[in-house]
Amino acid sequence: MITRRSAIAAAALPLAGCGRPSEIAGGFTGIQHERGHLLRQSALAGPALAPAATHRTRVVICGAGVAGLAAARSLHLQGIDDFVVLDLEDEAGGNSRGGNVLGIACPLGAHYLPVPGDAAGDVQDLLEELGLRRRAAGRWTYDERYLCHSPQERLYWRGAWQEGLLPMEGVGAATLAQYRRFSLLVTRAQRAAPFSIPAPKGAPAPTHAALAALTMAAWLDREGLDDPQLRWYLDYCCRDDYGCGIATVSAWAGLHYFASRHGFHLPGEGDEYDPVLTWPQGNAWLTARLAAPLGERLKAGRVVQRIAQDRRCVQIDAFDVATRAAQRWQAEHCIVALPLFVAARVVESPPALLRQAAAQARYAPWLVANIYLDEPLRDRPGAAPSWDNVIHGVRGLGYVDAMHQSLDPRPGPTVLSWYLALGDELDGRSQLLQRPWAAWCEQVLAELSLPHPDLRSKARRIDITRYGHAMAVPIPGRLPQGFAREAPQDGRLAFAHSDWASYSIFEEAFTLGHRAGQDVARRLSRVS
Repeated sequence: MITRRSAIAAAALPLAGCGRPSEIAGGFTGIQHERGHLLRQSALAGPALAPAATHRTRVVICGAGVAGLAAARSLHLQGIDDFVVLDLEDEAGGNSRGGNVLGIACPLGAHYLPVPGDAAGDVQDLLEELGLRRRAAGRWTYDERYLCHSPQERLYWRGAWQEGLLPMEGVGAATLAQYRRFSLLVTRAQRAAPFSIPAPKGAPAPTHAALAALTMAAWLDREGLDDPQLRWYLDYCCRDDYGCGIATVSAWAGLHYFASRHGFHLPGEGDEYDPVLTWPQGNAWLTARLAAPLGERLKAGRVVQRIAQDRRCVQIDAFDVATRAAQRWQAEHCIVALPLFVAARVVESPPALLRQAAAQARYAPWLVANIYLDEPLRDRPGAAPSWDNVIHGVRGLGYVDAMHQSLDPRPGPTVLSWYLALGDELDGRSQLLQRPWAAWCEQVLAELSLPHPDLRSKARRIDITRYGHAMAVPIPGRLPQGFAREAPQDGRLAFAHSDWASYSIFEEAFTLGHRAGQDVARRLSRVS
């Protein structure tokens, strides 16, 4: 739970255009942008500050997102507990942290995990360890309390709600024909070369490399798929998974969205939904359990400034934001579980593989708004309220309902988590950080009032979380580094972050972190 607020607008100040201004509270929360920007300041970007203290440990893990937490768990499983984890924020979890608005848990970022396939064996093991997955009557089953309850998805389309997110109500034969042609092309791509999560080891298949060379929009043009509703749906899917639409992401990524799972099917003609695990606080349910065993080994509020290795050890300099003092850690190995653009800045004499990957990386900013409602909303006609609720033709990606998984049949307050990806906007990052909370508040209320005209009268608080570099975007030319190696490494450094996969999902981050921990443990065992 996020306990410290950094509200930019005072809770009781009037909001221009925000409905009942004196009654809607809130502000910015969750991310300490000023800490990340410390590296840009001359005081810290110049010569390293003299450390106030030097500590020694066998392994330092820089970053406590999913990859860093997975690396810590992996080291522990190999019998290595002499390590520390340094993280910028006050709580572990990265983009998978959770919050609490007036007593209701809600996500601040990632909010679900698809039930992993066999390629994600490390993730399957974690879920078994956490009691989410077990063997029953010869087959694997998942705890039904955490499988997303039905109804799962709906779309507000042409003035009413429909089941599922693919526009179906009132579309013509030509649209349905293009839907079926795209389904056939996804099946052909699956047969030509396997798509999997996480990415397979080894060199990419020639068909994958060819798909990665052009945008999804260019591939659709080539295949003659120009139907507006199909393109809207595919653009939505890409923005939802990658932070950018079909004009930006690669055709490999656009097809991977479907081909790595259960393909693409029209309603009634195949599996409509992939089963997903979800919690009111989103994937923070998972990261909190990964972080809990760390205890004092988790060093929060540390800005990593410099990572330098020589033949004997690795030195990590970090700035403690609580004491305003520099610290130095000396270790035998360091797992760099930082975004590529940060890693390239702080690793002294960065290796070529890091420089190249960082130079190619593009990031999508994201915004998450958590809206507290004191009572249920009235609804438009059509499909029943669902976990995921998407509005056609607006900028936002829709909202999830924090109380959807509740077994309490009594209607009551809830929190709606609304998502917006800004990766396609030229000034997305500056817009994210410079636009005032009141303006974001008005956009959220305006969009969600289309299907819910009583929203303004029932909203009591809106907390907004901003991610300037939320996720790496799989643009043309970028394929997961997992294709080429178990875990990127250089001397005493091992690298682990979802950025290496070129797209940001739990399975890739966890697998890369787990492999990095295994790799470091093997190297330590050879010298002990």
